[in-house]
Amino acid sequence: MLKHDRTIIHVEVKDTHEHFYFGSAAAMYEDSRVKDLLKIKYQTFRTKRVSFDRPYENEYLIVRKGNLNTINHGVL
Repeated sequence: MLKHDRTIIHVEVKDTHEHFYFGSAAAMYEDSRVKDLLKIKYQTFRTKRVSFDRPYENEYLIVRKGNLNTINHGVL
């Protein structure tokens, strides 16, 4: 049985087509490669209310938020 209990932040760099995955926005800001391309501060990013249907995009990257599907090991 699948459960949806983990948030994932997906970052796509437009120029290089690199993809990065993070467990939170705070973790994303710890990666200097991504932080430098975001061009906004952490608190400002949090006000954007990013989701899969509503990504954050600038000229350098696209940031989407979604759920990571995992197996409920307690049921097995």
